[in-house]
Formats: sequence, structure tokens, C-alpha cells
Amino acid sequence: MTFRQFPTTSRLVVASHNLGKVREIGDLLAPFAIKVVSAGELGLPEPEETGTTFASNAVLKALASAKAANQPALADDSGLAVAALSGAPGIYSARWGGPNKDFQAAMARVEQELSGLPDRRAHFVCVLALAWPDGHCETFDGQVHGTLVWPPRGTRGFGYDPIFQPDGYAMTFGEMDPVEKHAISHRAEAFRKLVSACFGHP
Repeated sequence: MTFRQFPTTSRLVVASHNLGKVREIGDLLAPFAIKVVSAGELGLPEPEETGTTFASNAVLKALASAKAANQPALADDSGLAVAALSGAPGIYSARWGGPNKDFQAAMARVEQELSGLPDRRAHFVCVLALAWPDGHCETFDGQVHGTLVWPPRGTRGFGYDPIFQPDGYAMTFGEMDPVEKHAISHRAEAFRKLVSACFGHP
């Protein structure tokens, strides 16, 4: 498969209003000569996420920002999939936090839903979509597997990070140094695929 190459001197719109997500993507893009601006900074509206998969929502967001800004845009759709909950919250991960996206409440809901269930396996999923104003779009996915812990541990990261302990590690994502998390996270895996296909190497 041939992927469209991203011109590294261009500006890239990160199609998100989530400051944690924008910061993490900005860190991953740091080695490249790419000026990053968020959809929030540009005042672009957040499209309604009507897709039924991570990929369809990522594409929807990337295309909306690319066309509105008339520049290439990168969108991320990601979430937590819990084995004992049949993959929930999945694409509804942010919505489990209510209208204010309160992830303390979302983590508490996960723990409540797991009450009495011994299986604590879970994995994070990330799909990155890189879109151009002409409607062309590429997608890349990544996963990281682990176990859910309670109570939450750590104040780093964002979202469900304080209750997710990746396989092979004693710390949660909420406790990890960002550099260590970036090396193993679902977003980092998807990003490595994106870089290899579209950016070349820094």
C-alpha cells in the first residue's frame, strides 16, 4: 500500500479540544519540523461523533478539521475496552464521564460496573486519522494491554490512566513518567505506524 507523504514543513491541525490529548500528540511530533496547532486554538467546532468504531470517529474528526482549516489534520479516537464489560466503555469512554467529561466519575463508573467481577483485564485502543482538505485520509491503530486497579494511582496522564496498569509494569499510566508512557502506549504504537508510512524518520 502506498501512503501519501506529509510535507514536514507544513502546519498540522490536531483535531481535538482535549488538552491532554493535544499535549501528548504534540510531544510525539516534537522530533519533526511540524508546526502543531489544535482545533481548539483555531476555534473549530467539535463534530458530533456519530461513528460506530474508533476508526470511523477518527476519520470524521480529521476530515472535519482538515476541511474547515484547509490544512492537513490529525485526529485521534481512543478509549478503554474492558474485557468483563464486553469491551465497554469503548468508543463511549469520554461520554462515561458525563457532559463535563469528568474522568473521576468515569473511573468510578468502571469500578462500579466491575463490582463482583474478578476479571480485571482491559486494553486501550487508539486510531489516528491523518486527513487532507481534498478528502484523502489514512488511518493507523495501536493497542496496549493491561489490568485495571482500584483506587486510582497517580496524577500524570489523563482520562483513565490512573486505573490502568500496563502488562509487565508495576505502575499505572497515571504514575509513569510521560517519556516512559510514550514508549509503550496505544497512541505511541499508532503514531509509530503513522510516522513510518507518512513522515519518514526525524
